[in-house]
Amino acid sequence: MKLLVINPNISDDVTALIESEALRSAAPKTELVVRTAGHGVEYIETRFEALIAAGAVAEIIAEYTGRVDSSAVDCPPIDCVVVAAFGDPGMPALKELADVPVIGITEAALCAAALQGHRFSIIAISDRIRPWYLDCVERFGLGGRLASIRSINESLNAIGSVQQDFRETLLALSRQAVTEDGADVVILAGAPLAGLARELQGQIPVPVVDGISAGIRMAEAVVGLQSGPHRAGAFAPPPMKARRGLSENLDAALASAQTAPAASTN
Repeated sequence: MKLLVINPNISDDVTALIESEALRSAAPKTELVVRTAGHGVEYIETRFEALIAAGAVAEIIAEYTGRVDSSAVDCPPIDCVVVAAFGDPGMPALKELADVPVIGITEAALCAAALQGHRFSIIAISDRIRPWYLDCVERFGLGGRLASIRSINESLNAIGSVQQDFRETLLALSRQAVTEDGADVVILAGAPLAGLARELQGQIPVPVVDGISAGIRMAEAVVGLQSGPHRAGAFAPPPMKARRGLSENLDAALASAQTAPAASTN
């Protein structure tokens, strides 16, 4: 299978972290196409920044779902999309655009945590990001199982070096989530922390979930289920109506989704 993995941030060094962990996590026969947002911000901390990122992610998805020439070498067909930023910018709306599953790493990490314990804690890279993360947990209906959101409360030197700069802080926050907040599982949130769970293995006394790893493995599982696309219900494609100002790819992707044959209800 082929997965399209999208970094909704514009940081190429974070994309490199995403790709490294995705490659370590993917099954041997899984192919990865890893892309970075074409516009947006260095890293997403707020709801408004997530709104900007959602548009950038939609454009990349549209390149792979709305093209006329489906055999284009530089744009191969894909089986699933992984939105690789904690907070899942654009989700669940992006599920309405693509004819393949669209998985967010928050969604995947929360599901993985819920399977391994009753209460989980999220370790985040900044205090500012916490309200948005809380919104995401509540949207997925798991607010009652959230033990805490703990975060770094210092200025970041560079988004690509957060793991190195704050390794001991992140480890201490994780341990506090267990001993003080009662977490059964710890989620290291955000693409800048991709791969850190592997390095801290054995140093935190509960299961530790990496969002990128969870996203890749969950995507593989969902593709393997062959459940079929959304043709009706809450995630059916948007209805046809007049539109203007969209990019050629996005317009074509919408048209493709809207004209796909509906499943028989007989």
